[in-house]
Amino acid sequence: MKKTPLYERHLALGATMTEFGGWTMPVQYTSILEEHRNTRTLAGLFDVCHMGEIEVRGPQALDLLQWVMSRNLADQRVGEMKLSAITNERGGIIDDVTVYKRGEGHYMVVTNAATREGDLEWILRARRERGLEGAAVTDRSDAIGKVDIQGPLAQKILAEIAEGDLETLRFYHALDTRVAGMPALVSRSGYTGEDGFEVYTEADRIGEIWDLLMRIGDPHGLKPAGLGARDTLRLEAGMMLYGNEMCQAVTPFEVVYGWITDLDKEFIGRDALRKQKESGVRKKLVGFEIIGRGIARHGYPVLSGTEKIGEVTSGTLSPTLGKAIGMAFVPVRFTAPGTELEIEIRGQRAKARVVPLPFYRGRK
Repeated sequence: MKKTPLYERHLALGATMTEFGGWTMPVQYTSILEEHRNTRTLAGLFDVCHMGEIEVRGPQALDLLQWVMSRNLADQRVGEMKLSAITNERGGIIDDVTVYKRGEGHYMVVTNAATREGDLEWILRARRERGLEGAAVTDRSDAIGKVDIQGPLAQKILAEIAEGDLETLRFYHALDTRVAGMPALVSRSGYTGEDGFEVYTEADRIGEIWDLLMRIGDPHGLKPAGLGARDTLRLEAGMMLYGNEMCQAVTPFEVVYGWITDLDKEFIGRDALRKQKESGVRKKLVGFEIIGRGIARHGYPVLSGTEKIGEVTSGTLSPTLGKAIGMAFVPVRFTAPGTELEIEIRGQRAKARVVPLPFYRGRK
């Protein structure tokens, strides 16, 4: 099992550790509920060193990324980051990634933890088959460390040790700067529904930034947050999790990624996706809330009468909203907001209602 550079710090903080995507990661330090609420109201600090960073450089870097990504990156400016999907020939999602443009012909692709090796192999294969050897592809995942600070006070806390104007840094933009005196890349985005920043620096120095943030953030209420809070926060924010809502059998049009799929440019899977868009999707991801009692979990059946029509992908009792929420794949005719569904929870049927995503919209 792999360990991040912050592993010993997690143990010292008394974290409960768990396996996630081949890594030993903190699931909680105190409680998921406490870490969730602290991030919503003050700030939470997350270890995300397990995510992958793939550098693509050279005169054909953009050509390679255009061929691999569903998103059109032609108009991307230096300093911008863009969400995109990597799709297979059938249009299925291999991963959802963020693409940073660091300079002309210089990009960094940030992948999910469990998919990073597969993403790298896919990009290298695409380069070889497309004859794009003018794009140098380097896996920098082990050399780069990353922490995320999320919450209403994230900017205030990070600004105490980061150079540059964080206040004017726009959402989904990045800044090459110095944090705690060392070179770092800081971007503004996140998956919690709150304002937040990602901090990248060399892996062997990310611990210094973690320690300093913990120290200067303590008077402001900054606390570490584990995978448990990360999952409930992202679900409230309507963010999908690879392996739950996405896999290679699911296309961008079946989830909420139609907006990052540009069928007017060439990329792997475009023809299949074009056909699907013309014919229409049969199933689609929806958000739902339980009416009454019960909490739906991953894999629970979604029912209509005696028929199983779908499956829950994620579900929890929302700490912020105080009700059970979740996401599920259902046939298109059941996707209109207000549509009533039934979900089998431990052998009992619970009524649910389709609601728009996200469940929670934070301050940014």
